[in-house]
Amino acid sequence: MTEIIKTYKCPICGKLEKENKYRPFCSKRCADIDLGNWFSESYTVPVVEMDEKDLEQLQEQLEEAQKDKS
Repeated sequence: MTEIIKTYKCPICGKLEKENKYRPFCSKRCADIDLGNWFSESYTVPVVEMDEKDLEQLQEQLEEAQKDKS
């Protein structure tokens, strides 16, 4: 019978690696690079600005949804 070995790709260096204690990274070095990216704020979440009209429309939709639940 053949043994199946699960592998994954390190998100930092792209190296294929099997299960280890640094998963999803291949090594402590790549895990530390990722942590450094978080500390230096290299990772960001894009923000979508809403104008007043869009905000009012969203509030109306929420109010209608709450009324429908009642």
